[in-house]
Amino acid sequence: MNTIKNLAIIAHVDHGKTTLIDNLLKQCGIFRENQEVTERIMDSNDLEKERGITILAKPTSIIFNNTRVNIIDTPGHADFGGEVERVLSMVDGVILLIDSSEGPMPQTKFVLGKALKQGLRPIVVINKIDKSDARPDDVLNEVFDLFVSLDASTEQLDFPVLYASGRSGWCVNELNEDRLNLTPLLDKIIDHVPSPDVDNSKPFAMLSTLLDSDPYLGRCLVGRVEQGSAKINDSVHSIDLSGKIVETGRLTKLLKFEGMKKIVVDEVNTGDIVCIAGLSATSVADTICSTEVTTPIKSNPIDPPTMSVNIMVNDSPLAGTEGKKVTSTLIRNRLMAEAETNVAITFSENENKDSFEIGGRGELQLGVLIETMRREGFELTLSRPRVVYKDIDGIKSEPYEEVTIDVDEEFSSIVIDGMNQRKAEMLDMRQSGSDKTRLLFIAPSRGLIGYQSKFLTDTRGTGVINRVFNTYKPFKGDITERRAGALISTGDGKAIAYAIWKLQDRGVMFVKHNTPVYQGMVVGEHSRDNDLEINVLKGKQLTNVRASGNDEAVNLTTPKIMSLEEMMTYINSDELLEVTPINLRLRKKYLDPNERKKYSKAGNF
Repeated sequence: MNTIKNLAIIAHVDHGKTTLIDNLLKQCGIFRENQEVTERIMDSNDLEKERGITILAKPTSIIFNNTRVNIIDTPGHADFGGEVERVLSMVDGVILLIDSSEGPMPQTKFVLGKALKQGLRPIVVINKIDKSDARPDDVLNEVFDLFVSLDASTEQLDFPVLYASGRSGWCVNELNEDRLNLTPLLDKIIDHVPSPDVDNSKPFAMLSTLLDSDPYLGRCLVGRVEQGSAKINDSVHSIDLSGKIVETGRLTKLLKFEGMKKIVVDEVNTGDIVCIAGLSATSVADTICSTEVTTPIKSNPIDPPTMSVNIMVNDSPLAGTEGKKVTSTLIRNRLMAEAETNVAITFSENENKDSFEIGGRGELQLGVLIETMRREGFELTLSRPRVVYKDIDGIKSEPYEEVTIDVDEEFSSIVIDGMNQRKAEMLDMRQSGSDKTRLLFIAPSRGLIGYQSKFLTDTRGTGVINRVFNTYKPFKGDITERRAGALISTGDGKAIAYAIWKLQDRGVMFVKHNTPVYQGMVVGEHSRDNDLEINVLKGKQLTNVRASGNDEAVNLTTPKIMSLEEMMTYINSDELLEVTPINLRLRKKYLDPNERKKYSKAGNF
């Protein structure tokens, strides 16, 4: 069996990539008949399972008609685009998966553009064809228009189209065919995706594309062998993009992917997607090669971070009571290790090494990193995310995003008004299905921070918003922070139901009975624009006189609970977010009210 096919599956969030791969693995006999298999097997990380999104690109492999098909499941969210770009350098073809009712979405455009630039010829699969609102013909026209707008070559425009239901496990070339299994898709992969050019006469070289960690092998580097072959214990060195030697070592373990497992092999050849153990300093984008090779393999430049957040030690009155990892040294080491393995993240620190700035693609990517650290036992404090400015030809420039919004017609005017307030420009407005409108904007990223929760309120939870980085443009001027004031606790202790009940008419509460609070902690959102200090610790005054009938029933409204990303974008510039393994708390930067007044007068916020 010499034939190899390497391909990636690209699609927008929730268009069904991972489920389709699950069924391919099942139908190719990767699992025993009595083996218990979870849904979305490829989403191995806890956060991926909970959120139903793919965060890390993962390779797998199936064997069909004596051909090894290496498939890489890629993230569908723009914040994890760094993974996708690297993955495309490992493959010779892509499957473009499109939802039969939603059609091409912003992230599809983002990744497809990268794939077409590399000369890859996609296979288009219109998925979820059994949905009641499927519109395959319209979607196919939209896909063709998308290819044209991305300057696809004539060869790329002649793409094969299949129709599928990944969840039901079938795929057909024409809609009137029998819907049996995924064999038509596998046949198309073997016909359409070129095999890598095998040349084992040249010295061994591979580009390290993904960094993995294995409980038994430790640090592993995943990539495709570009030329030559290698055996266990061969001497190699790794060189960075500038041609400098990073380290020299031996290949202690060579592994290939088979289904969900890595299997140990003695030798790897050109075109194989492999996992290498034994190198400690080599990272993503380095070339691992025979010692006689001195020229690195070219690697894609990664799009720069557009958003950053400051991470500091937790210094609240409750610091150290809920997490084990609380010191700046531990936080610093963890962030440096993340920046080493995740090329889409940047790390910098202040002179005292007690405040760290992490740059990333967006709130979701930064939120996933903080959530991961939180689960590892870290306590820390976060600032409000801010955009990364650039100086382009002497002009201060800021990142802009292309925003696609799908809403019911009745909410389109309120959404347009909200986007206008955020200095967005509308590019397109059109019908998309019955009583649905699709709006296309280009907007400064700065104006979109914190917009998600307002958008969901405006559309009563029915709208869908998708954002993807577009370009840097000149600074658009001030954008007002449109958020009501904060309700701030005046003391330390545990919130009391009676006090909360009496204060409910002042705004929306974030705390409930018995929640630990401290002075300067934000316990709710005021119904007006100004901040208000309140006492949530005040109990009912009791007397020794018994009275009949004047006890009031305490009816509490359910407090507002926000996710980590919602809280990150909710805070104002004079506030911080305290993150511990157990709780998330909003607080003022300066807990003492006198200090707050002093600094706000000096205009330091």
